[in-house]
Amino acid sequence: MTTTDAQVRIMMRERQKGRTQEQAAASANARSRKTVAKYEQLGQLPSEGVQPRQYRTREDAFAEDWPTLEAMLHDAPHLQAKALFEWLCEQHPGKYQAGQLRTLQRQVAQWRALNQEQVAVLEQVHRPGEVLQTDGVWLTELGITIQGEALPHLLIHSVLPYSNWEWGVVAQSESLNAIRNGVQSTLRELGAVPQYHQTDNSGAATYRPGAAAAVETECTGRAYTAGYLQLLQHYGLEPRTTHLRSPQENGDVESSNGGLKSALEQHLLLRGSRDFATLTEYETFVQRVLKRRNQARQQRLAEELRVMRSLPTAQLVTHTHQRVRVARTGLIRVQGNVYSVPTSLIGQFVNVQIHEWHLEVYYRSRCILNVPRLVGKHQHHINYRHIITSLLRKPGGFRDYRYREALFPTRVFRQAWEHLNRVHPPRKADLIYLRILHLAAHTLEADVAAALDCLLATPEPWDDTAVAALVQPQLPAAPDLAPLTVDLQAYDQLLPEVACGA
Repeated sequence: MTTTDAQVRIMMRERQKGRTQEQAAASANARSRKTVAKYEQLGQLPSEGVQPRQYRTREDAFAEDWPTLEAMLHDAPHLQAKALFEWLCEQHPGKYQAGQLRTLQRQVAQWRALNQEQVAVLEQVHRPGEVLQTDGVWLTELGITIQGEALPHLLIHSVLPYSNWEWGVVAQSESLNAIRNGVQSTLRELGAVPQYHQTDNSGAATYRPGAAAAVETECTGRAYTAGYLQLLQHYGLEPRTTHLRSPQENGDVESSNGGLKSALEQHLLLRGSRDFATLTEYETFVQRVLKRRNQARQQRLAEELRVMRSLPTAQLVTHTHQRVRVARTGLIRVQGNVYSVPTSLIGQFVNVQIHEWHLEVYYRSRCILNVPRLVGKHQHHINYRHIITSLLRKPGGFRDYRYREALFPTRVFRQAWEHLNRVHPPRKADLIYLRILHLAAHTLEADVAAALDCLLATPEPWDDTAVAALVQPQLPAAPDLAPLTVDLQAYDQLLPEVACGA
């Protein structure tokens, strides 16, 4: 039986108490007093006397090809042992067996440990009330739905590194409006203002400047956007960004992203459903989780609040404005995307308020349109009600209209047009469909869709008049009524009776 370090320590402790070697051996469950005498003479523990093995217990199966593999690892350090093993099997069929893969993996791991440098995590000293870090973390993978429809979204997530206090706002993109709304909501919830605001070099906060740019971020060669600087100046924050391609410099908020995702997942499991009635209800759920996570951080948060500045009373407008002219097509272009407006505004200038989730279009001081904001570029939001009159006047423009897909509000409308296209000549089919679409624009789209469902199920031919008959059935004519003649003398007969009763 091999003697352990713990047994030797017991032996030595017993000997120091004046016990005999036999007594010490019995206390440590050792073989005999000779074991006690041996370690008294050595003066060291068993583990201290073990020498590292300098020889192999079996032949190195990869010795012949290892110089080639090592050269490949030098040229491409990210090569995996499995890929190298498959390459060896292709180069030398029958030489290697599948069970030798683990041996090669150990050799490659040993080579990496001795030859491949890694970037170490540099622990930072955090000072209370100094900086607020902000980052956008995608939460689409949580599978959230709003009334059954999937919600692609992210959270504008802000963290105080000293206390790890955090807050966030749901957004659909990491836009300037989202950053402004997220930071302002965080500061309002915090009730105070730190010295710095730190973010990465996203397009919402920075851009690559031209020769005339004056304000540049530190060590990045990028300039701060005007809207981002306006936000910082309003709250008295100093800007700070990470270096390019160095997200780890925003390490506290980056590491908190994973913990927040996990916490949200657990609370969704407890909730039993990932579907929410409204976006507001979902955002309330997220912020309730954040408040629970912040409960254990109140002591260090109090240290931060003591050294922070007070919050300005006035709030910053988080949406942006754009003045655009309505084109002859009845469309406006906002942030690289196209939206339709009533054709009565063609040639006029409109003011567009760009919010994170929607756009508000104003003519003079009147809001004429409120539509969801599109994310990305080269997308369109066309309302067929805006252009149906123009299409009826120019039905030939329907078939090759660039945004024709937007003229099929639901699947049944497309099925109706395809049916009409089979049974009528193209021009007549288009004209019938446009009349049906005109009917949907001026009545109820759901009623027209229901009528189309009924007509598509019948073998008889039909057109727009049949749809109109189902949507607006003719009511029977009102009967002629004789004029009403009022005889006031009948009331006079009541007067004596009233008098007698009095």
